[in-house]
Amino acid sequence: MDLERTLRSLSSQDFLSLGLSQVAYVRPLEQDGDNYYAIYAADGTQMAVLASQDAALAAIRQHDMELLTLH
Repeated sequence: MDLERTLRSLSSQDFLSLGLSQVAYVRPLEQDGDNYYAIYAADGTQMAVLASQDAALAAIRQHDMELLTLH
């Protein structure tokens, strides 16, 4: 089956889920007066909270995910 046919056969929900486990982004997070960095899946689901941005970026790389840059 070719890629185009495969993509056309995906349900709307399957298409929305495409890439969720491969893409992540990091946002600063203030919690109880302290600053942290949260890792989010492509759909906005929070996956982890870490003490530093470097740790968050390393965690994304360690799990073979792609970092998405937000503007």
